[in-house]
Amino acid sequence: MTPSTTTPEKKSRFGWKELLISLFVLIAVWAGIDLLGGSAKPVEVSDKASIQVFFTTPRYPDRPTDRKGGIDERLAAAIDGAQTSVDVAAFEFDLVSVIDALVRAQQRGVRVRLVTDSDYAESLGPTRLLQAQVPVVFDSAEPFMHNKFVVIDGKQVWTGSWNLTTNGTYRNNNNIVVADSRLLAANYTAEFEEMFVLRKFGAASPDKTPYPQIEIAGVQVENVFEAEGDARSRMIQLIKGAKSSLDVMAFVFTDDDIAGAIMARHRAGVPVRMVIETRNLDADGSDVTSFRQAGIDILPDGNPYLMHHKVIIIDQAVVITGSYNFSSNAANYNDENVLILHSPEIAGQYKAEFERVYAQAKAAQ
Repeated sequence: MTPSTTTPEKKSRFGWKELLISLFVLIAVWAGIDLLGGSAKPVEVSDKASIQVFFTTPRYPDRPTDRKGGIDERLAAAIDGAQTSVDVAAFEFDLVSVIDALVRAQQRGVRVRLVTDSDYAESLGPTRLLQAQVPVVFDSAEPFMHNKFVVIDGKQVWTGSWNLTTNGTYRNNNNIVVADSRLLAANYTAEFEEMFVLRKFGAASPDKTPYPQIEIAGVQVENVFEAEGDARSRMIQLIKGAKSSLDVMAFVFTDDDIAGAIMARHRAGVPVRMVIETRNLDADGSDVTSFRQAGIDILPDGNPYLMHHKVIIIDQAVVITGSYNFSSNAANYNDENVLILHSPEIAGQYKAEFERVYAQAKAAQ
């Protein structure tokens, strides 16, 4: 038998110093700190963590009798399951199904709160909720409170391009990301509190997102809030790294810096395709003419209502989405939120939506 190389005098003892060091390491790992000098992304540890993507499916012509089975019904059901809280940040809000669900939640003791833009203070959502004694905060500043997100029980986030309206649900093209993640919910709750409690909007809002980079169910997620953040720079960085494709669906495109990055990748040989909402082709400061002059494949959309997406798909692997129109107002003034999803699977879902929107635009030419 080989003798032990550890003598009784050399045995390690686990004292209070070692306990403190171990606790520090555990806290550091939980918080996502890289003790070797880098920075690790916090990982959502819940076994229920997930990311789902939904798209509206407009019908033409729109008939009231066809307004069923939409994403509004899913959201209303999720609100009906809320146990503690529902926070809503909505630019426009008139969806009866969601309004009714929020009123029911309020009546059974769930804390319900709404932040909205004062331009829509008289719309059905704020009016009905105020009547039900739900507290509502209006942003009366000139820039828009342009967010569209819902946080349920501090653990589920609904966000994307979708305004909580009948038009947004049944007429317009929109995308919705539903994430079960307490970490991401903490981000959106922090943003909501800045608006609802501190009354801080736009560029005056503090840039204090708790978890700007996280991992949810294996998906690397970046989360930026404007106008206090710098989503534009990150978008440009990602676009500059495009190698095989850039597919864009934009309600409006007036940001010269992002446009310049897209045109540079086109000149470098990266295939670029774009669909732009028809009524915004000639918007003030529109980059559409520059895209066309550069030889980029760009089409006006074929939806007789609105193509409301704000999406960039990079190399069929990364998706940029959210409330953020590609404009200087979004970058510098409005309240906006952006998600950057690193996932070929999710990118594939957005790619399928792009192909559908592109084919419809092609057919309308």
